[in-house]
Amino acid sequence: MKASKVATTTARRIFRLCMENGELNEANILMAIKKIGSEKPRDFRGILHVLKRLIQAEYAKKNATVESAVELAPAEKGNITKSLRAKHGQDLNFEYKVTPDLLGGLRIQIGDNVYDSSVKSRLNRLADAF
Repeated sequence: MKASKVATTTARRIFRLCMENGELNEANILMAIKKIGSEKPRDFRGILHVLKRLIQAEYAKKNATVESAVELAPAEKGNITKSLRAKHGQDLNFEYKVTPDLLGGLRIQIGDNVYDSSVKSRLNRLADAF
């Protein structure tokens, strides 16, 4: 669904109003959604659609997916967890996956940020260089 510029601007303004100390306040979000649903302003569906995308993006920033070619040792997982929490905040949730296609190294995704030091990506960059 494509939202109008007015709906996008309105949704962003509502989203900023629902933030407190850099964190999303769920009570404010629920109250805003209820108010939008009851008052039904112009293009309210577009507003809700953009607001949903903004909320999903905010929650994605709190989830880290760590992929490796082999199962990581608990000490390695602890080091990765400690390092990423120091950089991205203590409320980061982790999911560890084994992806044999990587061949080696790690691929870490936190929200829209991807840190890829896998052998597969290095080989792909080398192949693209030729």
